[in-house]
Amino acid sequence: MNVDVLLGLQWGDEGKGKVVDVLAPDYQIIARFQGGPNAGHTLEFEQCKHVLHIIPSGVFRSDCINVIGNGVVIDPIIFEKEIADLTPYCPNIYKNLLISKRAHLILPTHRLLDAAYEAEKGNAKIGSTLKGIGPTYTDKISRNGLRVGDILNYDFKTKYKELKNKHIQILNILNFQFQLDEEEKKWFESIKIIQKFSLINSEIEINKFITEEKKILAEGAQGTMLDIDFGSYPFVTSSNTVCAGTCTGLGVAPSKIGNVYGLFKAYCTRVGSGPFPTELNDEAGERLRKAGKEFGATTGRPRRCGWIDMVALKYSVMLNGVTGLIMTKADVLSNFDEIKAAVSYSVDGKIIENIPYDLSNNIMPVFSVFKGWKTDISKCKKPNQLPIELLKYVRFIEDYVKVPVIMISVGSDRNAIINLRYT
Repeated sequence: MNVDVLLGLQWGDEGKGKVVDVLAPDYQIIARFQGGPNAGHTLEFEQCKHVLHIIPSGVFRSDCINVIGNGVVIDPIIFEKEIADLTPYCPNIYKNLLISKRAHLILPTHRLLDAAYEAEKGNAKIGSTLKGIGPTYTDKISRNGLRVGDILNYDFKTKYKELKNKHIQILNILNFQFQLDEEEKKWFESIKIIQKFSLINSEIEINKFITEEKKILAEGAQGTMLDIDFGSYPFVTSSNTVCAGTCTGLGVAPSKIGNVYGLFKAYCTRVGSGPFPTELNDEAGERLRKAGKEFGATTGRPRRCGWIDMVALKYSVMLNGVTGLIMTKADVLSNFDEIKAAVSYSVDGKIIENIPYDLSNNIMPVFSVFKGWKTDISKCKKPNQLPIELLKYVRFIEDYVKVPVIMISVGSDRNAIINLRYT
């Protein structure tokens, strides 16, 4: 049995949490393969909103095993709060959540370093979530990091102190003022919560599940255009958000990847700094923000909004080997007379149809224009209830990227999704 993958194709915030929750009944295992508390996967059901940062989005399904893979970075303090918030809704959470011993730990000083580095950049700051993600992955790559498995060893506190002291030296060089004692105390208390869970060799367990023909869904965080290698560098996250990250973040062979589901909004958003070719700094952009409630689930920051970027979407589909597209937030466009889609870029007067090396260069999007549907679609349950204008927009996207749209989300609730696979 192969591992299916679900990931974002834009700059994150595509609605992965909701869609994983919708797909979860078809799977026995949901596994996160990268990122950390910089993610904010939102689920809404029974008139209640839940935001997951580290824990996989299958946690609300009582018969589903959830795995935090080796590619994830974990802040114990945030993890403890997330567990406390979820326990009333997920009584089996201590049984159904497994944590990789190879996942790296975010120390309090990692978050301090994140803030110090961002402050040092001044006007060139990248818009970090300040959760310590980048410094933690830096320590991982430089072979200085602490991993979940280390908390089981007798010399854990010694390793912690050595790494902390390295961080303090850097903070002092940067003249960054900080208080550590209270956060450090909380951190060690939260480590005790992690110790209550099953800490596993996740690559062994995942491959055992594959051998046993269990159905597995790998859940990505952020989006393809934030990938450390292929995104809008340097305004990116610190992990591989593309499908290949599943292999390194869970220990899965490339030959074991099955379907790849790519999520995209019917328009585009971005949080933080960095290039955004189709951004709307006008009344239309503000309407998108208000209608879509575009504020970061993790940071609370207002998201930048713009029309869909088909050049970037086609690039993401190529990188990930997407087999099926899922469109989210189609309902947000319901009040627009016309809808635009960038089909190419104009760079210094030359038309290009591929992502350039540097998205920050003088890029002007070239748009195609579509008639809006001007009707409420949030109550639609079947494809034949959708307006023809929306279906034409969907067909255009399919023709452009050569991959079918298999689902459309028409509202925030877990039930507000229409399956197109059987039309």
